[in-house]
Amino acid sequence: MREGLFIKKNIDKWKQYQYETTTDPDEMASRFTELVNDLGYSRTFYPHSKVTQYLNGLASRIYLGIYKNKKEASSRIFRFWKTELPLVVRKYHREILYAFVIFLLFAILAAFSAAHDETFVRGVLGDGYVEMTEDNIAKGDPFGVYKNGDQVSMFMFIAEHNIQVSFLVFVAGLFFSIGTVWLLFTNGVMLGAFQYYFFAKGLGWKSVLVIWIHGTLEISSIIIAGAAGLILGNSILFPGTYKRIDSLKRGAKDGLKFLIGLVPVFISAAFLEGFVTRYSTMPIWTSLSILFLSLTFIVWYFVIYPIRVSKKMKLSSSPEKP
Repeated sequence: MREGLFIKKNIDKWKQYQYETTTDPDEMASRFTELVNDLGYSRTFYPHSKVTQYLNGLASRIYLGIYKNKKEASSRIFRFWKTELPLVVRKYHREILYAFVIFLLFAILAAFSAAHDETFVRGVLGDGYVEMTEDNIAKGDPFGVYKNGDQVSMFMFIAEHNIQVSFLVFVAGLFFSIGTVWLLFTNGVMLGAFQYYFFAKGLGWKSVLVIWIHGTLEISSIIIAGAAGLILGNSILFPGTYKRIDSLKRGAKDGLKFLIGLVPVFISAAFLEGFVTRYSTMPIWTSLSILFLSLTFIVWYFVIYPIRVSKKMKLSSSPEKP
């Protein structure tokens, strides 16, 4: 094989290994094995070529990463949250954006439909929920639904429910991403109809200050879980240079990392809904502070921080290009 053809055939894979770093031991071992094979071939046929030097440097870096990973096994959990998950999130920022746009678009369409069809809200939320809320509004307590039941039981139920919904949104990606898009559609429509209902009753901004205390984390989790579902579905539709089954395995592994990363967010949202949202008469500055902190965390950890980690990794270890 000519050297140019050899480089053309493998350059995309090498660049992926170079710039899309991983701390997963199995993935690192797989990459190291492939690079050793490529390096052996390059040393045999192009011993004095720059591509041989490049592969040697790239393989050495991954080997050092494997060695370091073995030494620091005890800090695996810490590294997952500090480095591994942010790098995976950065890799799929485009899917997060797609999920956000899809969800937001359907929510806006639902609000528009509700504004032009009085029966739309009842059709989406159900007569029972609407009538119960109207009774609460008549009693002067429009958000009384969040005050029903024991706080601990409510917290446990909501946490379990949120995890189930997000896992379902992820698994639905197996249906070529269509299942995930459908669930983003249904949840977006529910949110749009729900939020419009309170604005139509003159309680729009009050609902934002109360419901979004937990809704900021809850809705963000659904959107990010939707991104995980798109990752899973796209791994089937667009395997790239991988075999379809190998691409599916990679997509499933990365998507599951998203869900693991969302677990603390699920729990926090459930805690806020079970213990805090019920205090609908709390001072405005308290509500705004919770909203601001929740939104800041989501934007920082799932948008800003992954970009910083990715840039830092590229700058700290970048071997010479062939």
